[in-house]
Amino acid sequence: MEPGEAAITDSAELVTTVLDVLHNEIDIAIVDASVEAHMLDHLIYHTTPRVAYPEPGPHRMMIAGRTCLAGDVFGEYGLSTPLEVGSEVRIADAAGYTMVKKNWFNGLSMPSIVVRRLDGTLEQVRQFDYQDFKRSLS
Repeated sequence: MEPGEAAITDSAELVTTVLDVLHNEIDIAIVDASVEAHMLDHLIYHTTPRVAYPEPGPHRMMIAGRTCLAGDVFGEYGLSTPLEVGSEVRIADAAGYTMVKKNWFNGLSMPSIVVRRLDGTLEQVRQFDYQDFKRSLS
């Protein structure tokens, strides 16, 4: 076991919103994030990230990223409710390798970093913009 794994497991989520839903043998929800850009560790290690919300259930859906990459798929899930445009999807365990391997693939913005305080308030501690993207170029 990695020493840092105990400290980060269940400590961060990638919060996404469904942009579109289509059907191709299975319902596919396109979210405003990307496996390639935001959770590259899962693409590299051929693992499927766990969905923290919505809860598991009988509705089979594929969750995919919004890039042109054919493999930009978070995975297939059984969810408690069918996803529709505007639905929130929370991908679990978005810390550790996820934070250090994120990139600007296809120009996608990095997700903002938001902390939920013990009293339940949310504090945005970092937001990324075009200047950050520009600084990251060689």
